[in-house]
Amino acid sequence: MKYRSILLFGAPGAGKGTQGKILGVIPHFFHCACGDVFRSLRTDTPLGKVFVEYSSRGELVPDGPTIELWSQFIKTSIQIGKYNPELDTLVLDGIPRNVAQAEILRDVLDVVGVYYLHCNNFENLVKRIQRRALKENRLDDANLEVIRHRIKTYESETAPLLKHYGLKLVHDIEADQTPAKVLGDILRTAATR
Repeated sequence: MKYRSILLFGAPGAGKGTQGKILGVIPHFFHCACGDVFRSLRTDTPLGKVFVEYSSRGELVPDGPTIELWSQFIKTSIQIGKYNPELDTLVLDGIPRNVAQAEILRDVLDVVGVYYLHCNNFENLVKRIQRRALKENRLDDANLEVIRHRIKTYESETAPLLKHYGLKLVHDIEADQTPAKVLGDILRTAATR
């Protein structure tokens, strides 16, 4: 069975997590933020050490551990009844992160929409990320050089996914708006599907 999915894309700080959390409380949507799943790992586990090693440099965790962790999380969520793939749409934030991951997940995900949250103002992204670092104790978001590297990594690794999924699935959403307006744009677009 393929999981009916919508993908939230955008640079770090564009608001994917905020929108995913909101969508995740709407009946028949299940939000999975891969970064949150990684951050919930104990840092003394093998996978936790891999996450800390890469995230502290602003780099993406390699595909193998990422897909392994995501698969474990989804299976557990199904087993404990949090996610029902027959009824719920999976809202993914942070996975797939590159074309290789999209290819690995091709037989698992039925992607019905890609919401590209684009932010035109770099300073807005930096402010959001630094605010998040303080609010959520996310050490990987505190250093300006790490933030710049994460944004460059996004542009080189993740942005090509927009082309991979194609114009039919990608919806361009202005992320410099208030979160409520961003949500409104997402829901309006989703209603036309």
